[in-house]
Amino acid sequence: MATILKRSKLEYFPSLALVELQLGDVIYESGQPIEFVYFPTNCIISLLNVMTSGASAEIAVIGNEGMLGVSVVMGSDSTPSRAVVQSKGYAYRLRVAELKKELEARTDVWVLTLRYTQALITQMSQTAACNRHHSIDQQLCRWLLLSLDRLRGNELAMTQELIANMLGVRREGVTEAAGRLQKAGIIQYRRGQITVVDRARLEGLCCECYAVVKRETDRLGSISVKP
Repeated sequence: MATILKRSKLEYFPSLALVELQLGDVIYESGQPIEFVYFPTNCIISLLNVMTSGASAEIAVIGNEGMLGVSVVMGSDSTPSRAVVQSKGYAYRLRVAELKKELEARTDVWVLTLRYTQALITQMSQTAACNRHHSIDQQLCRWLLLSLDRLRGNELAMTQELIANMLGVRREGVTEAAGRLQKAGIIQYRRGQITVVDRARLEGLCCECYAVVKRETDRLGSISVKP
């Protein structure tokens, strides 16, 4: 959460470290104690709900707008979700104890963190509605747009199998949906690399879910907070 890092000067904390995260790294497992929170800079982390059968579905994505580990802010020491790196890159890592000290000392940091938590809850609830009511094509468009908002540029390193796991759908469905987007000239897909070449048309094909999440995230992030 770049705003929190800037305003609270967390970069001066001795325990804050810039770490490199690789595609597929599991940061949190469901039910395990949380020792660190993470502030992504150019990576994306997915929150997944995993069933006893092993099937999984993504409930939210976290990038440079947010923080991984908001459950500790709400008083818990663990999370029911698995956190997996969706796009490799870097993140700042901070011990939970250090974050709690900062939250107790700075009202502005506390308010900003709660606002981000509200934005994350909005994303989770909208994702649930989208997965229930909208087509795979629309879900894929939403997923691509949310991911692009958290990266620089218009490229994503992601296989169709991984996208299917994130969306909780069959790989064949993602292949067909991606094929239609590529045929329409909206994306290019080659060897696990997706390039969005016409974002405007991608947004036009998307359901309302992306706009709801983006609007709420932008609104909460734009409200000024007194230190």
